[in-house]
Amino acid sequence: MKTIEGTIMQPSARIAIIVARFNHFINDNLVSGAVDALKRIGQIKEENITVIWVPGAYEIPLTAKVAAQSGKYDAIVALGTVIRGSTAHFDYVAGESSSGLLSTSLEFSIPVGFGILTTESIEQAIERAGTKAGNKGAEAALTVLEMLTVLQAIKE
Repeated sequence: MKTIEGTIMQPSARIAIIVARFNHFINDNLVSGAVDALKRIGQIKEENITVIWVPGAYEIPLTAKVAAQSGKYDAIVALGTVIRGSTAHFDYVAGESSSGLLSTSLEFSIPVGFGILTTESIEQAIERAGTKAGNKGAEAALTVLEMLTVLQAIKE
C-alpha cells in the first residue's frame, strides 16, 4: 500500500499572503502568525514571502486569481475577518470569498489557504487571531505548505 502524506518544510516555496485591510486590527495578527509559521516552521526565506494588502475580504479572490495566473507563487494564503452584523452583508462576503478562493485553487491547481475568519463577534475573531483558539493565519500557512508536498508527491 502506498501512502502520501505532506510535510511542512518547503524552504524554496514562493508564497503570496493576501490580506484584507478591513478589520486590520485583527488581520495584522493573522499576518504575523502566517509569516512566523512560514519562516520558523516551513523554513521559507523572507524574500520568498509577498504580502499583498487589499481593501476587504471580497477583493481577496480576484487578487488570488491574478497572483495564481502570474506564476510567481507556489501557494497563496488568504487572510481576513468578516464579522456578522445585523444585515445579510456577512453572508454574501463570506460566501463569495470562500467560493472565489476555491475556484482559483481548482482552476490553477495551486494550494490556497483559507484564513478568512467568519465570526459572530469581535471577541471570537480576536480568539482566532492568536489568543485562546490559536492563530488561524498560522494554520492557513501550514496548510498550504503541507498541500504543496502532497500535490508534488501525487505528480511524481
